[in-house]
Amino acid sequence: MSKLVYLVPLFPLLGFLVNGLGRKSLSKPLIGMIGSGSVLASFIVSVLVFFDVKANGGTVVTLFDFIKADGFTIPFAFQADQLSALFLLIITGIGFLIHLYSSAYMHEETEEHFGRFFAYLNLFVFSMLLLVLGANYVIMFIGWEGVGLCSYLLIGFWFKNNDYNYAARKAFVMNRIGDLGFLLAVFWLLLKLGTVNYGDVFANVSRLSSFDITAITMLLFVGAMGKSAQIPLYTWLPDAMAGPTPVSALIHAATMVTAGIYMISRSNILYTLAPATQTLVAVIGLATAIFAATIALKQNDIKKVLAYSTVSQLGYMFLGLGVGAYTGAVFHVMTHAFFKALLFLGAGSVIHAMHHEQDIRKMGGLKKYMPVTHLTFLLACLAIAGIPPFSGFFSKDEILTATFAKNPVYYFAGVAGALMTAFYMFRLYTLTFLGKFRGTHEQEHHLHESPWQMTFPLIVLAVLSVAGGWIGIPEVFAANAHSLEHFLSPIFADSAKLGEAHHLEASQEYLMMGVSTLLIAGIIFFAVTHFKKDGVVTGAEETGIGKVLENKWYIDELYDAVIVKPLNAFAGFCKSVIEKSGIDGLVNGVGKLVGYGSRQMRLLQSGQVGNYILIMVLAMVVFFLVWFNDATIYQFFNKIF
Repeated sequence: MSKLVYLVPLFPLLGFLVNGLGRKSLSKPLIGMIGSGSVLASFIVSVLVFFDVKANGGTVVTLFDFIKADGFTIPFAFQADQLSALFLLIITGIGFLIHLYSSAYMHEETEEHFGRFFAYLNLFVFSMLLLVLGANYVIMFIGWEGVGLCSYLLIGFWFKNNDYNYAARKAFVMNRIGDLGFLLAVFWLLLKLGTVNYGDVFANVSRLSSFDITAITMLLFVGAMGKSAQIPLYTWLPDAMAGPTPVSALIHAATMVTAGIYMISRSNILYTLAPATQTLVAVIGLATAIFAATIALKQNDIKKVLAYSTVSQLGYMFLGLGVGAYTGAVFHVMTHAFFKALLFLGAGSVIHAMHHEQDIRKMGGLKKYMPVTHLTFLLACLAIAGIPPFSGFFSKDEILTATFAKNPVYYFAGVAGALMTAFYMFRLYTLTFLGKFRGTHEQEHHLHESPWQMTFPLIVLAVLSVAGGWIGIPEVFAANAHSLEHFLSPIFADSAKLGEAHHLEASQEYLMMGVSTLLIAGIIFFAVTHFKKDGVVTGAEETGIGKVLENKWYIDELYDAVIVKPLNAFAGFCKSVIEKSGIDGLVNGVGKLVGYGSRQMRLLQSGQVGNYILIMVLAMVVFFLVWFNDATIYQFFNKIF
């Protein structure tokens, strides 16, 4: 079955073509069926590929030679192994639920825009599938650029709003910065090894010097920083909330932001051999996790809270990669996909019921109006907070345990971030669903639960948010209980041999789990009781550190002052001085000179016979003067002939 893996990206590509070309003529129900059905078909094939890989191991399927030059060949090939099979299930499974949800959420759009939206969604899924299936870095890069393009198209989907266009452009430009690092790393590998195929690169890694490995992994990490929104290339992701809510769910849960995690996980042997890069990855990841969590504490837009939450959780994944816990990082990608998709779709359900209101200070009391959305959202909050036995507990605990074994400072900082996560998530939950309704009477009159196309994905994702982590139960609870670790072991086997083995005593691990769980439970209790009180959200404007956090540490303003405005000023200088006065002045000057000369030459054709006779006589005089000068005559005819 793995040999038919090419069908997985093919179905969404066909959905993109059909909906894109027929967006003006197809009906909304048919567009929704084509868009959702194509991803469902990919999910079915992905399930079959997964079980085939589990039973028979991985395989590489070569379709054709993509680039063939003197000295190297880059095939268009797909690699179906344990890592790609897992990501296929995440992308297509959650992608299908988001497509189904979108068929109801985007129903108000016209047929043309409805078809355009589903075409973009299908192209997004296709690009991500290409990224994780590629058997070499070039095919990965094609998918890498594809998801960047689709994010631009979907973030700026409502293109009549210039603010949304700016957000889309910001995402596109910041990702291009990271992509340059990725591209340089690919060229470096090609120069040193003559190949970019995963199998060949990893088998010949001994031919690379330590400097080569460090430089290549650093450059790849720059690409990952852009796609997965790490400091300093993270500010595009919160602004990506400009797109429709299903887009946010797709970007944050199943596509794009997980690309950097996948790329480093796929390149794990390179990173294991580059300890300096691993340290950088861990430090940047930890800093991002803490920094983004502080910003989320004071955000009031329901989607912005979730956006900074994603940035923070991605930081935990990079922290896991940096300490060599590759399985833990991939595990957290999976569980995060479950509860973050649920949180965004739940937020979309709330926004849909509130007639596009996104300020949580104007919500409250939605529990009785939207019981399904409320319960599923609560389960997702418990999962992301890390309360056992929800999925987030197992994946986050695995990362934190690995960080303690590597460096206790990482661990305590990570726990601090987890406590902030619990606080801002239950602040969000309490202000949205508990207490009294603080919106308008008109909004309250129209409050209702969302249709089944929106609630069904919420229920499925809620089940996964609760039980999805049970495939990664720590060995301290039961031997051989970590099914995911055993499944992924062939991918990380070489890194496990080269890396340092860190093991904690069972009693110490139990103690760490118990203390962190009690602290998180205490934070949740405090947040719920504090924000449930009347008047908490109607007080004075934020001051001091609260205002700084509300304004996101003024990082956007800093970037604007240090980078954007100087570049705009330089561009203005180039436009006015170099382009208009220089290049345009030279080109236009030549045109003006020719025009002036033509106007003067035109005066010779005056139509007056006397002038013509005068010119003829003068010409004859000159001719005869030259004629009597033999040397001049010789030079004259010599030049002519």
